[in-house]
Amino acid sequence: MKIYNTMTRKKEEFVPIREGKVGIYVCGPTVYDYIHIGNARPMIVFDTLRRYLTYKGYEVNYVSNFTDVDDKIIKRANEEGVDASVISERYIAEVKKDMAALNVQEATTHPQATQEIPDMIALVETLIEKGYAYEVNGTVYFRTRQFKEYGKLSHKNLDDLRSGNRELKVSGDSEKEDSLDFVLWKPKKEGEPAWESPWGEGRPGWHLECSCMSKKYIGDIIDIHAGGEDLIFPHHENEIAQSEAANGTEFARYWMHNAFLKINNEKMSKSLGNFFTVREIGEKYPLQVIRFFMLSAHYRSPLNFSDELIEAAKNGLERILTAYDKIKTVAEHTETESLTEQEQALCEQIDAFVKKYEAAMDDDLNTADAIAVIFELVKLTNTTVQTGSSKEYCEKAMTTIKQLCDVLGIEVEREQELLDTDIEQLIEERQQARKDKNFARADEIRNLLQEQGIALEDTREGVKWKRI
Repeated sequence: MKIYNTMTRKKEEFVPIREGKVGIYVCGPTVYDYIHIGNARPMIVFDTLRRYLTYKGYEVNYVSNFTDVDDKIIKRANEEGVDASVISERYIAEVKKDMAALNVQEATTHPQATQEIPDMIALVETLIEKGYAYEVNGTVYFRTRQFKEYGKLSHKNLDDLRSGNRELKVSGDSEKEDSLDFVLWKPKKEGEPAWESPWGEGRPGWHLECSCMSKKYIGDIIDIHAGGEDLIFPHHENEIAQSEAANGTEFARYWMHNAFLKINNEKMSKSLGNFFTVREIGEKYPLQVIRFFMLSAHYRSPLNFSDELIEAAKNGLERILTAYDKIKTVAEHTETESLTEQEQALCEQIDAFVKKYEAAMDDDLNTADAIAVIFELVKLTNTTVQTGSSKEYCEKAMTTIKQLCDVLGIEVEREQELLDTDIEQLIEERQQARKDKNFARADEIRNLLQEQGIALEDTREGVKWKRI
C-alpha cells in the first residue's frame, strides 16, 4: 500500500514499525458543541483507512482523543453556570452518538486530555531539563528555534514567519525569549479549571495534549498520524517539535491529511448561514448517504457539499443496495445449488474486480476509484444474476459486494422498515418521556427514528414526521 506522506510530499510504500501491527493517531474534536459536517470528513476517511488495514490483516491500534479542556468549553460552561466537565462529558456522549450514526467504529482508545495531566506535566519537565522549554510567571514556553527542524512538516521557514507572518504569535509575546515560542503550560485564570504543577496552578497547551496521549497509547513513534489539513500548522508542527525534542526520536513515520469540505462552493461559517451539524444533516438525509458521499471523492481533494451532489450520492448508493437486494431474493428462491460452467467464468471476473478494488485502495486510499469498481461489479451482477442462477454464484456476488462495502463502512443489509403504526407509537412514547422530563429516553427515541430514516419536526400543532 502507498500513502501520500505530507512530510515528504510524495507517495511512499507503507511499511509498519512492527510487522503486522499499525498504530494510528487521529486528532479528535474539541467537545463544546455538536460536531459539524466538516468534522465528519476526517472521522469517516480515517475510519475507512483503519477498516482497510484491518481487511489487509493488520492489527490496528487506533487512538483518537477528545480535547475536553479548552477556551471554548470554559466559555460554554461559564455561560451555563456549570463545571467545564459537565459540558465536555455531555458533548463526548453526543459525538459518540453521531459517530455511531456515521458507522465510525469506536477507537481502540479515546483518551481525554483532563485524565492525562500528570503525564503532560512530566513531558514539560523533560523539555525544561533538556533546554527546550522555559518558565515565565507560571507560563511554560517551547523554544521554537532550539528545535532545528521546525517547519519540516508544513515546509514553513521560521525567518519568514518572524518577518511577516504572525501565525504563531499569541498574547504574552513580551514575556517570551522569542515571539515564535509557543505555550506548553498556561497559568490559571479566574473561572477556569486548573491543576497543580511545579509552575503553579494551570492547564496544558493544546499542542501538548496530543504529544502526550499518542506517546502513552501508541509509543514514541506513531506509524500514521492523521487529521484535517488545517492541523498541519501550527498544531502538528508543534507536536513534532515537542515530541522529538523530548523523546529524541522520530515522532511519526507517515502523515495523512484530508482536504477541506466546502458548502455550495463556499467555506462553511455561521455568518454565511451554511454551518450544519451532523445532527442537522441527519434530519434531512440518512447518514449512510453522507458517508458514501464523503468517500466518493479522494480524501486529499477538496469536497463540495450541496443538495444536488448529496442526491446524486443517494441515488448511487441506492443502485448498490437494490442490486444486493435483487441477488438476495434470487438466492432465497433458486433451486440450483452449484456453479454452472458459465458462472465459474463470472466468478473469475468478480475476483478480478476485487483485485482492482484493492489496487485502488492501495493507491493512497483512493475510495473514489474503489467505489467505481463496486459500480462495475453491480453492473455485472445486474446482467448475470437472474431466475435460475445458482445459489453458489449468488452468494459469491453477495459476499463480495458486502465485503467491499464493509471496508468503506457502508451497510448493504437494509434494516426492517418501521410501520406507520410503530412510528406513531414511538412518537407518543417520546412525548410522554418529555412530559416526564425523561429527556434521555426522548433523545434515544428520536435517534432511533432518525437511524430508520424518520425525521421529526416539533410544531405548534404537534409532532410531524416524514420518511427521508
